[in-house]
Amino acid sequence: MSLYDDAVLVLKGYEDQPELRQSYLDHLSAHADGMWKACGEGHITASALVIDPARARVLLTLHRKLRMWLQMGGHCEPGDATLAAAALREGTEESGIEGLSLLPGGPVRLDRHETPCAWHLDVQYAALAPAGSVAAISDESLDLRWFAYDEVAEVADDSVVRLLEATLARL
Repeated sequence: MSLYDDAVLVLKGYEDQPELRQSYLDHLSAHADGMWKACGEGHITASALVIDPARARVLLTLHRKLRMWLQMGGHCEPGDATLAAAALREGTEESGIEGLSLLPGGPVRLDRHETPCAWHLDVQYAALAPAGSVAAISDESLDLRWFAYDEVAEVADDSVVRLLEATLARL
């Protein structure tokens, strides 16, 4: 199965945000290259909110280009077998934490936002950090920091706050 086919199946199985979900499916139907950065009309991206429930905290990255505190995430790559694998790869690469595990149940949220490269149709997962995890900053970040759940609204935009809320509801 291709990454494109996996994305269609994942989105068809996602039961929340029906209008946004349908716009993602319509985009893929209209664009055979809709999974890839090369699609100038926008593309599917995958992200993972890294959380440490035992300490009631979330790891955010200060994105180098956007200069905003965000969850880990980005473009799908040819080696990604599934959207979940893409989200896990992005989470691992950008957090430096090995052994992340995605929260069961598939995506937590969808979020469509404009970026300097194109519209991102983000499929958002949540990833649990193993006990004792030590984060390591990547080249894509200016900073990487753990925030208590109640601090997120002070540093991040509404999309990250909604992702955290949906993640906590899933927990």
